Amino acid sequence: MPPKAKITKEMILNTVLEITKETGFETVNARSIAGRLQSSTRPIFTCYENMEELKKEFLDFAYEYYNRYVIDFSHTEDVNPCLVLPLSYLAFAEEETNLFKLLFINDMDLNMTEAKDFYHEADNEKRAALFSETIGVELERAKVIFLDLFLYTHGIAVLTAAKKISFDRNHAEKMLMNLLTALIHQEKPDAPQR
Repeated sequence: MPPKAKITKEMILNTVLEITKETGFETVNARSIAGRLQSSTRPIFTCYENMEELKKEFLDFAYEYYNRYVIDFSHTEDVNPCLVLPLSYLAFAEEETNLFKLLFINDMDLNMTEAKDFYHEADNEKRAALFSETIGVELERAKVIFLDLFLYTHGIAVLTAAKKISFDRNHAEKMLMNLLTALIHQEKPDAPQR
């Protein structure tokens, strides 16, 4: 009889991803993972000290999945570069609802007491700098616009994930472009209308 396949961290993380996408992270536990892997729970605790360690690593893994989603979206959708992040965020909320809830509602690592705190979160500073170049507004002003656009988009995405609203892509794009145009005009009154 051939030896049983070794359970790796990658196999565990991919299994947690499958379970989370299908039924939500709240259904992930050692038994549900082991059941999918057709093994005992022992290999899980060989790879991870406890479920908290697994969750921490999975959140990073899931965030990388989201980043790949954004990149794929940017390559497959014909979208104004200024709107790639907001539109991909909305699409992710609709298509990957359980992952969206985990990453951007339940376990969102964002503690904001002031607007500037938004830029303490990983990647937001880099994204704002790229956004600044894309819209042609100096960085500090672009950061204000970027945050406002994020908060607006996040509200729509949360309502989408909760199945409270649903917009087709064209309608969402028009709404976001109207807001973005107004925000740019507010920060840079001499800017041409998009």
